[in-house]
Amino acid sequence: MLVLGIESSCDETGVALYDSENGLVAHQIYSQIALHALYGGVVPELASRDHIRKLPLLVNAALEEAGKDYKDIDGIAFTEGPGLIGALMVGALYAQGLGYALNKPLVGVNHMEAHLQAVHLEEDKPEYPFLTLLVSGGHSQLVLVEAFGEYQILGDTLDDAVGEAFDKTAKLMDLPYPGGAKLAKLAEAGDEKAYAFPRPMLDSGDLRFSFSGLKTKVAMTIKDATEADYPNIAASFQRAVIDTLTAKAKKAVLQTGVKSIVIAGGVAANQLLRQELARVMDPLSVRVFYPRPLFCTDNGAMVAYVGHERLVRNQGAVNYEVKLKARWPLSDLSQKVDQHDA
Repeated sequence: MLVLGIESSCDETGVALYDSENGLVAHQIYSQIALHALYGGVVPELASRDHIRKLPLLVNAALEEAGKDYKDIDGIAFTEGPGLIGALMVGALYAQGLGYALNKPLVGVNHMEAHLQAVHLEEDKPEYPFLTLLVSGGHSQLVLVEAFGEYQILGDTLDDAVGEAFDKTAKLMDLPYPGGAKLAKLAEAGDEKAYAFPRPMLDSGDLRFSFSGLKTKVAMTIKDATEADYPNIAASFQRAVIDTLTAKAKKAVLQTGVKSIVIAGGVAANQLLRQELARVMDPLSVRVFYPRPLFCTDNGAMVAYVGHERLVRNQGAVNYEVKLKARWPLSDLSQKVDQHDA
């Protein structure tokens, strides 16, 4: 089965083809960073318009890359949510029209499930069950993945997600958009012990996260600092975040007894986070997995993979009916009960 995957939830237009026998056979992506950098953040209307311009071109490029034609497509997967409604609508309506024209099944994919499963695009991947630290601009979660489609959320964020905290802190330092990766780069030149920032909720007794207090403390520090202090602030902030994430992840591993943990989402590309999580997990004989950086950020490959898995299992196919979801929690995909609600 050859599945076309379409990702358009925010500011990347992603298209990919995933084949049952050969795996990922084509991957095309266009980033809108240069467009939105002029405004210091994503402008939803401009994002939607750019998806309209780029999506058909990327589909053609993906088919050419794979040596395939439209008639070879067996199914179409598109991001149904969560995300910006206007941006989601572009990908969904394109998929709807193409599916109708080709008489092929459609499947709407949860964007966070796609991030969760992106590690399966790699040769080195975990066996079920495994734990996932899902960290992005909008989510900070610890998720027990018991099987494909079976997800138990062990801990969620109460306020700012970790990626959002990175981006907002970077903006306070006047770093160019997107600021999170630039803050991590700036931190390389700083002393992570220069400032004693809090490690939020380490003693909360649960696996939830909160980064708003840390962000506020850093904002107050930046207000009284000079630009020369920024590398030390960035390094100290990053260390506080990573200490928090790795401590909560260790606690989750001890609670669940899993032997594999995955880092997924945009923040999973942070090299220090990868190194520190591996260091913390090594004494526990727990292996750490993660997608390559290209598949940590939004992309069509992860959508194509999840769509393929859904279609081969006869799950979720729709008859050209599109119901987009600006918010769509992972817990809606599984009958598993959230631990903190049990």
